[in-house]
Amino acid sequence: MVNSKADIIARLTREILPLQGYKPLQQAAMPVNGLDFIEQAFPQRSFPLAAIHEFNCPQKEDEAPTGGFIAALLATVLPPSATAVWIGRSPTIFPPALKSFGLEPDRMIFISIQKEKDLLWAMEEALKCGGLSAVIGEIRDLSFTASRRFQLAVEQSNVTGFVLRTAPKQLNTTASVSRWKISSLPSQAVDDLPGVGFPRWQVDLDKVRNGKPGSWQLEWANGKFRQLPASDTIIHELKKKTG
Repeated sequence: MVNSKADIIARLTREILPLQGYKPLQQAAMPVNGLDFIEQAFPQRSFPLAAIHEFNCPQKEDEAPTGGFIAALLATVLPPSATAVWIGRSPTIFPPALKSFGLEPDRMIFISIQKEKDLLWAMEEALKCGGLSAVIGEIRDLSFTASRRFQLAVEQSNVTGFVLRTAPKQLNTTASVSRWKISSLPSQAVDDLPGVGFPRWQVDLDKVRNGKPGSWQLEWANGKFRQLPASDTIIHELKKKTG
Protein backbone atom coordinates (compact mmCIF):
# COMPACT_ATOMS: atom_id res chain seq x y z
CA MET A 1 0.00 0.00 0.00
CA VAL A 2 2.86 2.41 0.81
CA ASN A 3 4.48 1.80 -2.56
CA SER A 4 1.13 2.26 -4.27
CA LYS A 5 0.63 5.67 -2.62
CA ALA A 6 4.18 6.71 -3.54
CA ASP A 7 3.58 5.71 -7.16
CA ILE A 8 0.35 7.67 -7.26
CA ILE A 9 2.02 10.79 -5.82
CA ALA A 10 4.91 10.50 -8.29
CA ARG A 11 2.52 10.13 -11.23
CA LEU A 12 0.42 13.12 -10.10
CA THR A 13 3.58 15.20 -9.71
CA ARG A 14 4.66 14.35 -13.26
CA GLU A 15 1.23 15.38 -14.53
CA ILE A 16 0.95 18.60 -12.51
CA LEU A 17 4.43 20.05 -13.07
CA PRO A 18 3.96 20.63 -16.84
CA LEU A 19 0.75 22.53 -16.06
CA GLN A 20 2.76 24.80 -13.75
CA GLY A 21 5.45 25.66 -16.28
CA TYR A 22 7.92 22.79 -15.84
CA LYS A 23 8.66 20.78 -18.94
CA PRO A 24 9.60 17.08 -18.71
CA LEU A 25 13.13 16.60 -17.39
CA GLN A 26 14.64 15.26 -20.60
CA GLN A 27 13.31 18.20 -22.65
CA ALA A 28 13.77 21.26 -20.53
CA ALA A 29 16.31 20.69 -17.80
CA MET A 30 19.93 19.69 -17.56
CA PRO A 31 22.56 19.55 -14.83
CA VAL A 32 24.19 22.95 -14.30
CA ASN A 33 27.93 22.69 -13.75
CA GLY A 34 28.71 23.47 -10.12
CA LEU A 35 25.12 24.14 -9.06
CA ASP A 36 24.25 20.73 -7.64
CA PHE A 37 23.37 22.18 -4.24
CA ILE A 38 21.05 24.80 -5.73
CA GLU A 39 19.42 22.37 -8.14
CA GLN A 40 18.19 20.36 -5.16
CA ALA A 41 15.82 23.28 -4.51
CA PHE A 42 13.97 22.73 -7.80
CA PRO A 43 11.40 20.09 -8.70
CA GLN A 44 13.06 17.17 -10.52
CA ARG A 45 16.34 18.40 -8.97
CA SER A 46 17.38 20.24 -12.11
CA PHE A 47 17.51 23.89 -13.17
CA PRO A 48 14.31 24.56 -15.20
CA LEU A 49 14.78 25.59 -18.80
CA ALA A 50 11.90 26.75 -21.03
CA ALA A 51 10.70 28.75 -18.03
CA ILE A 52 10.75 32.32 -16.68
CA HIS A 53 13.13 33.21 -13.86
CA GLU A 54 12.73 36.54 -12.06
CA PHE A 55 15.64 38.47 -10.50
CA ASN A 56 14.87 41.48 -8.31
CA CYS A 57 17.27 44.39 -7.90
CA PRO A 58 15.83 46.79 -5.31
CA GLN A 59 19.01 48.90 -5.30
CA LYS A 60 21.10 50.22 -8.18
CA GLU A 61 24.18 48.43 -6.84
CA ASP A 62 22.38 45.08 -7.18
CA GLU A 63 22.15 45.32 -10.96
CA ALA A 64 25.81 44.58 -11.80
CA PRO A 65 26.16 41.43 -9.64
CA THR A 66 22.78 40.19 -10.86
CA GLY A 67 23.84 40.67 -14.47
CA GLY A 68 27.09 38.84 -13.77
CA PHE A 69 25.30 35.93 -12.10
CA ILE A 70 22.87 35.63 -15.03
CA ALA A 71 25.83 35.64 -17.44
CA ALA A 72 27.41 32.80 -15.47
CA LEU A 73 24.13 30.88 -15.60
CA LEU A 74 23.92 31.41 -19.36
CA ALA A 75 27.45 30.05 -19.75
CA THR A 76 26.45 26.84 -18.00
CA VAL A 77 22.93 26.17 -19.31
CA LEU A 78 23.42 27.20 -22.95
CA PRO A 79 25.30 25.24 -25.62
CA PRO A 80 28.38 26.98 -27.06
CA SER A 81 26.59 27.81 -30.33
CA ALA A 82 23.50 29.25 -28.63
CA THR A 83 22.21 32.74 -29.37
CA ALA A 84 20.59 34.94 -26.74
CA VAL A 85 18.98 38.39 -26.64
CA TRP A 86 19.54 40.99 -23.91
CA ILE A 87 16.90 43.76 -23.86
CA GLY A 88 16.79 46.90 -21.73
CA ARG A 89 16.63 50.68 -21.69
CA SER A 90 20.40 50.72 -21.42
CA PRO A 91 21.60 47.16 -20.77
CA THR A 92 23.87 47.06 -17.71
CA ILE A 93 26.07 44.29 -19.04
CA PHE A 94 29.45 45.20 -20.59
CA PRO A 95 29.72 42.91 -23.67
CA PRO A 96 33.50 42.28 -23.56
CA ALA A 97 33.13 41.18 -19.91
CA LEU A 98 31.02 38.22 -21.06
CA LYS A 99 34.21 36.45 -22.12
CA SER A 100 35.24 36.17 -18.46
CA PHE A 101 32.15 33.98 -17.98
CA GLY A 102 32.88 31.86 -21.03
CA LEU A 103 30.37 33.64 -23.29
CA GLU A 104 31.25 35.00 -26.71
CA PRO A 105 29.79 38.53 -27.07
CA ASP A 106 28.96 37.92 -30.73
CA ARG A 107 26.45 35.25 -29.65
CA MET A 108 24.48 37.91 -27.76
CA ILE A 109 22.09 40.39 -29.42
CA PHE A 110 21.71 43.64 -27.45
CA ILE A 111 18.54 45.72 -27.90
CA SER A 112 17.96 49.12 -26.28
CA ILE A 113 14.35 50.30 -25.87
CA GLN A 114 13.28 53.28 -23.80
CA LYS A 115 9.54 52.79 -23.29
CA GLU A 116 8.52 50.09 -20.83
CA LYS A 117 5.50 49.09 -22.93
CA ASP A 118 7.68 48.56 -26.01
CA LEU A 119 10.27 46.70 -23.94
CA LEU A 120 7.65 44.23 -22.66
CA TRP A 121 6.39 43.69 -26.21
CA ALA A 122 9.90 43.08 -27.55
CA MET A 123 10.68 40.60 -24.81
CA GLU A 124 7.49 38.63 -25.42
CA GLU A 125 8.18 38.47 -29.14
CA ALA A 126 11.76 37.35 -28.52
CA LEU A 127 10.56 34.63 -26.12
CA LYS A 128 8.40 33.28 -28.94
CA CYS A 129 11.42 32.85 -31.22
CA GLY A 130 12.47 29.20 -31.18
CA GLY A 131 15.78 30.08 -32.82
CA LEU A 132 16.96 31.68 -29.57
CA SER A 133 18.13 29.83 -26.47
CA ALA A 134 17.56 32.58 -23.90
CA VAL A 135 16.13 36.07 -23.52
CA ILE A 136 17.12 38.50 -20.77
CA GLY A 137 14.96 41.56 -20.18
CA GLU A 138 15.73 44.48 -17.87
CA ILE A 139 12.39 45.93 -16.81
CA ARG A 140 11.01 47.66 -13.76
CA ASP A 141 7.55 46.26 -13.15
CA LEU A 142 6.12 42.91 -14.17
CA SER A 143 2.39 42.32 -13.86
CA PHE A 144 0.95 38.86 -13.44
CA THR A 145 -0.66 39.14 -16.88
CA ALA A 146 2.64 40.01 -18.57
CA SER A 147 4.50 37.25 -16.72
CA ARG A 148 1.83 34.75 -17.72
CA ARG A 149 2.19 35.77 -21.37
CA PHE A 150 5.96 35.26 -21.05
CA GLN A 151 5.47 31.81 -19.52
CA LEU A 152 3.02 30.74 -22.22
CA ALA A 153 5.49 31.90 -24.87
CA VAL A 154 8.42 29.86 -23.53
CA GLU A 155 6.28 26.76 -23.10
CA GLN A 156 5.81 26.82 -26.88
CA SER A 157 9.29 27.93 -27.97
CA ASN A 158 11.46 26.21 -25.29
CA VAL A 159 13.36 29.50 -24.82
CA THR A 160 14.52 30.29 -21.26
CA GLY A 161 13.62 33.75 -19.97
CA PHE A 162 15.41 35.84 -17.34
CA VAL A 163 13.60 38.95 -16.07
CA LEU A 164 15.91 41.39 -14.34
CA ARG A 165 13.64 43.79 -12.45
CA THR A 166 15.39 47.08 -11.72
CA ALA A 167 14.04 49.00 -8.70
CA PRO A 168 10.56 47.42 -8.80
CA LYS A 169 7.76 49.36 -7.12
CA GLN A 170 6.50 46.22 -5.39
CA LEU A 171 7.15 42.48 -5.45
CA ASN A 172 3.79 41.35 -6.73
CA THR A 173 2.70 37.83 -7.61
CA THR A 174 3.93 36.66 -11.01
CA ALA A 175 3.87 33.47 -13.08
CA SER A 176 7.66 33.07 -12.89
CA VAL A 177 8.84 29.66 -11.69
CA SER A 178 11.49 31.27 -9.45
CA ARG A 179 12.36 34.58 -7.82
CA TRP A 180 15.96 35.47 -6.95
CA LYS A 181 17.89 38.21 -5.14
CA ILE A 182 21.60 38.51 -5.96
CA SER A 183 24.12 40.76 -4.21
CA SER A 184 27.87 41.02 -4.44
CA LEU A 185 30.40 39.70 -1.94
CA PRO A 186 34.01 40.85 -1.51
CA SER A 187 36.36 38.87 -3.73
CA GLN A 188 39.57 37.32 -2.44
CA ALA A 189 42.94 37.89 -4.10
CA VAL A 190 44.42 34.81 -5.73
CA ASP A 191 47.71 33.69 -4.11
CA ASP A 192 47.95 37.11 -2.41
CA LEU A 193 48.52 38.75 -5.80
CA PRO A 194 47.30 42.33 -6.32
CA GLY A 195 44.08 42.93 -8.23
CA VAL A 196 40.49 41.72 -8.11
CA GLY A 197 39.72 38.08 -7.38
CA PHE A 198 37.00 35.85 -8.78
CA PRO A 199 33.40 37.17 -8.69
CA ARG A 200 31.42 36.23 -5.58
CA TRP A 201 27.72 36.48 -4.88
CA GLN A 202 25.20 36.14 -2.13
CA VAL A 203 22.47 34.13 -3.87
CA ASP A 204 18.99 34.08 -2.37
CA LEU A 205 16.36 31.92 -4.02
CA ASP A 206 13.37 33.60 -2.38
CA LYS A 207 10.60 31.69 -4.13
CA VAL A 208 10.48 28.56 -6.27
CA ARG A 209 7.31 26.88 -7.42
CA ASN A 210 6.96 23.45 -5.83
CA GLY A 211 10.53 23.68 -4.54
CA LYS A 212 12.48 24.80 -1.49
CA PRO A 213 13.89 28.35 -1.23
CA GLY A 214 17.45 28.74 0.04
CA SER A 215 20.54 30.95 0.33
CA TRP A 216 24.09 30.28 -0.84
CA GLN A 217 27.39 32.09 -1.21
CA LEU A 218 29.03 31.32 -4.54
CA GLU A 219 32.17 32.07 -6.48
CA TRP A 220 32.72 31.85 -10.24
CA ALA A 221 36.19 30.38 -10.80
CA ASN A 222 37.75 28.39 -13.63
CA GLY A 223 34.56 28.37 -15.65
CA LYS A 224 32.18 27.00 -13.02
CA PHE A 225 30.31 27.81 -9.82
CA ARG A 226 31.86 26.96 -6.48
CA GLN A 227 30.18 27.15 -3.10
CA LEU A 228 32.24 29.18 -0.66
CA PRO A 229 33.61 27.24 2.30
CA ALA A 230 32.14 27.90 5.72
CA SER A 231 35.29 29.75 6.83
CA ASP A 232 34.82 32.39 4.10
CA THR A 233 31.16 32.77 5.01
CA ILE A 234 31.96 33.32 8.69
CA ILE A 235 34.60 35.95 7.86
CA HIS A 236 32.13 37.81 5.63
CA GLU A 237 29.47 37.85 8.35
CA LEU A 238 31.95 39.16 10.91
CA LYS A 239 32.98 41.98 8.58
CA LYS A 240 29.30 42.94 8.10
CA LYS A 241 28.70 43.07 11.86
CA THR A 242 31.85 45.11 12.58
CA GLY A 243 31.26 47.46 9.68
